[in-house]
Amino acid sequence: HCKLALKHGLRFGVHGLPLMGSGDWNDGMDRVGIEGKGESVWLAFFLYDNLTSFAKIAKAQKDEDFAEECLEQAKKLKQNISKNAWDGEWYRRAYFDDGTPLGSSKNIECRIDSISQSWSVLSGGGEKKHSVSGMKSVDQFLVDRDHGIIKLLDPAFDTSKLDPGYIKGYVPGVRENGGQYTHAAIWTMMAFAALGDNEKVWELFSLINPVNHAKTEELIKQYKVEPYVAVADIYSTPEHEGRGGWAWYTGSAGWMYQFILESLLGLRREGNKLYIQPCAPAAWDTFSIQYKYEKTLYNITINNIKKDTKTIILLNGKEQNKNFIELQENAGNQEIIINLSTVKLEKATEILNG
Repeated sequence: HCKLALKHGLRFGVHGLPLMGSGDWNDGMDRVGIEGKGESVWLAFFLYDNLTSFAKIAKAQKDEDFAEECLEQAKKLKQNISKNAWDGEWYRRAYFDDGTPLGSSKNIECRIDSISQSWSVLSGGGEKKHSVSGMKSVDQFLVDRDHGIIKLLDPAFDTSKLDPGYIKGYVPGVRENGGQYTHAAIWTMMAFAALGDNEKVWELFSLINPVNHAKTEELIKQYKVEPYVAVADIYSTPEHEGRGGWAWYTGSAGWMYQFILESLLGLRREGNKLYIQPCAPAAWDTFSIQYKYEKTLYNITINNIKKDTKTIILLNGKEQNKNFIELQENAGNQEIIINLSTVKLEKATEILNG
């Protein structure tokens, strides 16, 4: 089934990018490729990620031919992304059926869309210098610190001749049309975490954390929805900036949980290997995680040493010579201590911020 789905997705337009059809992740852009010629830049990154990831599964299943096909298609796709998706300071979002770019500096509306930038990082399909530039542009044009939101795109669709689909039917600044769509906001934070910008990650998480939208009576009146659950969207339309939309949204809650666990706290499991690579801010002196694997409980303590030294992993007091822990199914309580070099993390942040 997965092979058929991937092969079905290997349909490309004149720029060598995947056909968008009647919508990709953003189903509100249902007319961008309605005639069968429009292409999606975001889908190119997403497809690249799927191809490279599935190649590993195919190899594990001894399907060497399909693994090779996946990697070859991914290689071509990355070349076409580099050649035809870059706009100068960020990645474009798509091409309409007639070849008009979307998410370009040439556009009056939707000049920049966040998910092309974040997935250029998360997929590994973008060139590093372009991905870093794109994320800086997201920070510059889409992060609204005054109202605590990260917009999906900007400016919102309104009066231009562009007809991307029913997204234009939303009031400018509402839902996908220029508001915060929380899935995408979380992908932004995950991308900054993947780039190693710890302080930016914590700043943005503090910005969109639902709890922080209810710290004062004024904020509560502005937000208007429950501050203890994930919200699908937050408005950016004038006079309603910062107002929550669809609350109790399980999709955003799932991504938020994954972000906190894997990107912020850095806990990631691959088979029987547990990797712990936090993206914690320097202000955190220490934090702890309890992780249960089968009948084994791992008590994990991470300390920010704040010295220019190597990161050390201790398992039951014994220093490990590898960057992961081999999980055991029935080993009782295990103590993991990680002494993290915060100084090196701060240097990485300085480099990314240029």
